[in-house]
Amino acid sequence: IVGDAFAKPMLRALDAAPERWDLSRLFIIYSSGVMWSEPVKEGLLKHNPAMLLVDSLGSSEAIGMGTSLAGGGGSARTATFRIGESAVVLTDDGRQVEPGSGDIGRIGIKGRVPVGYYKDPEKSAQTFPVIDGVRYSMPGDYATVEADGTITLLGRGSVVINTGGEKVFPEEVEEAVKLHPAVRDAVAVGVPDERFGEAVTAVVELEPGVELDEAGVIALVKERLAPFKAPKRVLAIGSIGRAPNAKVDYKRLKAYAAEQLAAT
Repeated sequence: IVGDAFAKPMLRALDAAPERWDLSRLFIIYSSGVMWSEPVKEGLLKHNPAMLLVDSLGSSEAIGMGTSLAGGGGSARTATFRIGESAVVLTDDGRQVEPGSGDIGRIGIKGRVPVGYYKDPEKSAQTFPVIDGVRYSMPGDYATVEADGTITLLGRGSVVINTGGEKVFPEEVEEAVKLHPAVRDAVAVGVPDERFGEAVTAVVELEPGVELDEAGVIALVKERLAPFKAPKRVLAIGSIGRAPNAKVDYKRLKAYAAEQLAAT
């Protein structure tokens, strides 16, 4: 499956009619590509505590960056992974991030990595840098390294929101927003703002038949994250419009948010 985009509908179906589904032969669910949140993992495990949930961190350019296991004694924490054998987390100046330091770095792998992108030397140099004689594949995902050596994924650098000089990764905002019971799906974007440079803005797809509680969503995020990471505005949209692989078009939704705010 592809994270919450697939797992949440599965969980809704199980919650609505648990007697309809026989999960006795379902031993493992494997996910990659999109965030798989802790509440959804825990909800699935309630229906079948014996199964194993495997969350894999990787990309087309870098397979095996990390793995997370839930069930069977494993943790269901969101975006927390055991780092792969050939994976590293490096700062922008090429230093390895020390566990527990709180420093942020790019996740990459060494060893067997692609030669590059076809006829795109600039992007190839950015994604496949050579550092101290070692060639890495670094697709652009940022993380911190915890004291126990696990990594916490923050998100893709290309969509990071710069608000008031602080970097906010959309994924952690989206995770918090989607905890609100009225929210079916959510995306966080940065909308141009005269004071902050970019203002964190949440675009949400609501559950059927409910109204947007903008103040409630913002308050919920502030309970879980630093206040500067909370959205300044929350805007409703008919559908987030995920692609078949569950990816979202951040540019389209950023333009939608800017248009909606300009009209108010």
